Amino acid sequence: MTPLRFIVYSDYLCPWCYNASVRLRGIEAEYAGAVEFDWRSYLLRPERREHANPEAALEKFRLYTESWLRPAAESDSGRFQVWSSDEGPPSHSVPAHVVSKAAKRLGPEAFSSMHDRLMEAYFSENRDISRMEVLRALWGELKLPVEVFDGIDGIDGIDGIEGSELLDEVLADHREALDCGATGVPAVQLEGNPAVIVGAHPVELYRRWVDRSLDRLAAREIDPS
Repeated sequence: MTPLRFIVYSDYLCPWCYNASVRLRGIEAEYAGAVEFDWRSYLLRPERREHANPEAALEKFRLYTESWLRPAAESDSGRFQVWSSDEGPPSHSVPAHVVSKAAKRLGPEAFSSMHDRLMEAYFSENRDISRMEVLRALWGELKLPVEVFDGIDGIDGIDGIEGSELLDEVLADHREALDCGATGVPAVQLEGNPAVIVGAHPVELYRRWVDRSLDRLAAREIDPS
């Protein structure tokens, strides 16, 4: 049977996207080979943000991350920690997405590892995944080719970047999400179906959606008419 393919628009700075990622990873494993998720970029913070008072900005950010306790309290959630490091706040969403696109070019396993590692590093370990040094360290931890990372363009963001294919891919994903009606993230769409489901829903809802879609797909393959 042809695998069922879903498109997922997500941002690495969104705690609800982390929960959705954990749940959809579980679905992917449960329906091994029958379901595929195509992760695409959505930019909650598309432009670099500079802070006149970095210390005050970091303290404000620490207070904001207390809101992560809400998604942390849900079942099938990611592992969250209220911000305790001296890194951050993150400048913008672009760097993590550009690096994940670079990993995707190396193959699905490299992308999957980087996707999960970015979420874990930010929400569980309080590492600023908008910083080049942090992204390079994560890349090295996964033992991905150093020369590929060194050749990445567009990590710093939109301003002053021309001809960055990876950044162009990120921006194209974001425009696509807006065009299809994704008013927020996480947003999931069954390929070929215009409907978009926004929000980190319980795993049972995702499972019912997959089951119904697989039944329809099987019926069409038996009787294409």
